[in-house]
Amino acid sequence: MPKEELVLSAEDVSTVSSDLDNPFSNPEKLKRLSKSVPAFLQEESDDRDTDTASESSYPHGRIKKSPSSLTNLSGSSGMASLSSVSGSVMSIYSGDFGNVDVKGNIQFAIDYVEQLKELQIFVSQCKDLAIADVKKQRSDPYVKTYLLPEKYKLGKRKTSVKKRTLNPVFNEILRYKIDHALVRTQRLNLSVWHNDTFGRNSFLGEVELDLGTWDWNDKLNKQMNWFPLKPRTPTAALELENRGEIKLALRYVPQSTGGTNAPSTGEVHIWVKECNDLPLLRGNKLNSFVKCTILPDTSRKSRQKTRAVAKTTNPVFNHTMVYDGFRADDLKEACVELTVWDHNKLANHFLGGLRIGMGTGKSYGTAVDWMDSTFDETTLWERMMNFPNTWVEDTLPLRMLMAAKLTK
Repeated sequence: MPKEELVLSAEDVSTVSSDLDNPFSNPEKLKRLSKSVPAFLQEESDDRDTDTASESSYPHGRIKKSPSSLTNLSGSSGMASLSSVSGSVMSIYSGDFGNVDVKGNIQFAIDYVEQLKELQIFVSQCKDLAIADVKKQRSDPYVKTYLLPEKYKLGKRKTSVKKRTLNPVFNEILRYKIDHALVRTQRLNLSVWHNDTFGRNSFLGEVELDLGTWDWNDKLNKQMNWFPLKPRTPTAALELENRGEIKLALRYVPQSTGGTNAPSTGEVHIWVKECNDLPLLRGNKLNSFVKCTILPDTSRKSRQKTRAVAKTTNPVFNHTMVYDGFRADDLKEACVELTVWDHNKLANHFLGGLRIGMGTGKSYGTAVDWMDSTFDETTLWERMMNFPNTWVEDTLPLRMLMAAKLTK
């Protein structure tokens, strides 16, 4: 027996089944589900009584078939109205980047290496950084980069952390494999952060360069230059804060039709293993769980959840969610939406999510804005389709989602 199967036999498994011929393709209902809202506006408090454990979850690998159907689509929306959300968007995320007054400078250089098709960022050092930990009078800085506007498609890059210094020396190269033509459509965001032991990292300043107007032929631009660190604007803060990452594995298991003429269907297994570096929104308290929906079905009966794991920014779930009734063609039209939430007694707070699918912007011929998978998310889905009966695994960054509307 493969090692992964041995591990899986001891984890939680939950199942949602579907008995209809086509569990997804209803164009009229798809149109009602084609629009999205920010995920943190979703009304999670309605079902918080089941947040701590999936209602069809069982240990030791036992699988329970649920009577619910993936096709139970409804025109009603469980989305919270914009007017019902109290407080500003920034207040929700204020804990993610701290309240440090930005100061200091950073020295770096950028270059594009044609032979390697690679953008290289040479991070040299910082000077006179702000003190992030006032009590201990220290900062433990590191540098993080993104290419915008679609930061998750190309991913983030980070330097090592330098302990107890306001003048860190890095001398590290951060690399992106990217065509030169695409580089000219990007903005480079380079930010400095204090690494906190409990995961509440503090923002120390940033520099942003428009690579479309950057003079790549100027030799001075290839040399180390000093740039003043700047405060983050509210819009940029919402766009760029770190949301952590999730480690998961997928498997598609085709089912035998037993010699009938009916098209074969199969099961999609989603093994949620763990999350890392989740943001803290409530001081040092965190009680996280993962919720799964297979779009375009957003009915409450089709949703599955892990148990909640408390007091850690690196929760281990080891929970497998099983959805059956998938034909091979359905895999090209469906999308797995995984969202991570912080559970408390009053309301659940959105931490981050991802969407694993083809990322085509369409589902069964209907334009939908939730079919927006990043390159890495799409790559994982394609690997699952190309290697049936095999677990495929990746660790993916969590991101802000414009979530599909909920239905009852």
